[in-house]
Amino acid sequence: MSNFTYATDTGSPVHPVSALDYLPLPELRALQLHRLRYIVAYAYERVPLFRRRCDQRGVRPEHIRTLADIRLLPFSMKSDLRDEYPLGLQAAPMEEVVRFQCSSGTTGKPIVIPNTWNDIEVWKNGVMRCLAMGGVTPHDIVQVAYGYGLFTGGLGLHYGAEGYGCAVLPISGGNTDRQLMLMKDLGVTTIACTPSYFLHIIDEGHKKGIDFRKEMKLRHGFFGAEPWTEEMRGKIEEYTGLVAHDIYGLTEIAGPGVGGDCCHRTGLHIFEDHFYPEIIDPETLEPLPDGEQGELVFTTLDRTGCPMIRYRTRDLTRIEATPCPCGRTVRRIARINARSDDMLIVHGVNLFPSQVESGLLKVPEVLPHYQIVVTPTGALDTLEVKVEIAPDALAAGEAARAGVQRHVAAAVKSVTGLSATITLVEPHTLPRSEGKIRRVVDLRREKAV
Repeated sequence: MSNFTYATDTGSPVHPVSALDYLPLPELRALQLHRLRYIVAYAYERVPLFRRRCDQRGVRPEHIRTLADIRLLPFSMKSDLRDEYPLGLQAAPMEEVVRFQCSSGTTGKPIVIPNTWNDIEVWKNGVMRCLAMGGVTPHDIVQVAYGYGLFTGGLGLHYGAEGYGCAVLPISGGNTDRQLMLMKDLGVTTIACTPSYFLHIIDEGHKKGIDFRKEMKLRHGFFGAEPWTEEMRGKIEEYTGLVAHDIYGLTEIAGPGVGGDCCHRTGLHIFEDHFYPEIIDPETLEPLPDGEQGELVFTTLDRTGCPMIRYRTRDLTRIEATPCPCGRTVRRIARINARSDDMLIVHGVNLFPSQVESGLLKVPEVLPHYQIVVTPTGALDTLEVKVEIAPDALAAGEAARAGVQRHVAAAVKSVTGLSATITLVEPHTLPRSEGKIRRVVDLRREKAV
């Protein structure tokens, strides 16, 4: 691997960690098929639920002769992990398990994912490839402000950055004053956290009079764990001068490092030598061709602790049909701004929070902090968007604020088709989060509960 010399679009040799990103397609497809056939046989032998579902379909491992045969296999879902709680989907013997990662369990029992050393290495490899793809080098100092512990964010970025040779500051989430102090004093060049928490860090820094462009050495940010838009990326880059990278993952598949974007920002490259992607119609469950929007499905090709076969992520995207200018042969998915289970139905219209974000952040007089409130009011529900107004606009007077309010309402309607009540609030008044932020308050659901 160290002698790998495919050239990138810049003409420079490929870093060894990124070699598989550029594998010729026939070799990549052969590798995928080899790994797919192995993992299907492995899971069939060791995971009773998967074996029962295959038997119900009349499918056996030897029926997988081509990559297209993956459609013969049953799907898996998050509910399977909860129904089989805690370890009903574990495939590796316990003596091979080295770590458990879990979800929060806020909507029921948590999901528990057992990891072998091999799984940790696969995970680490994905994060290293994301860092390399973003332009990080071993000379960078990486501040990991994702939460450490049962969640995958902190440990994933930590192991990947260390494995890549970076100096890591394992600060976790919270204690924003300390985040800012160490970021400045250590000359941190790369930050990794949720986009909403980084916005909070920026806010607190501005309160202290910190000019991020002049006083910080940040060059890269790796943001994920929640949907965020190109408009949000633009705000982050405007405030700090860093390059904001999108990093994708989920606990069930491997945590962060399943994919990420390159410098061309034409989508998220999926490391499909480890994670085989499909797009399906969420209603018919039939596979869709590259280029069509649908639900993202993954098969882990070489994770042995808890292999996931055709796992329905609920993320809505498409596989990009055209090659990326960077020269990578691993396919890309369109940037994920929505999940099917985040969708709201208001006045019979499907609404995603990312649509609202995209609209309101086109208005320069507001800040990237907002909350969507849906209230039941008889026959029709009320859609309210609360958004913080920028200090200059706040000080400009009542007439100016009314103009901003109209501008925001028009921008939101242009992308959603819905009329919303726009409530402008003062800076620093909406909730902040040290992890994943809650953008939506659906009082219809809370009333039903």
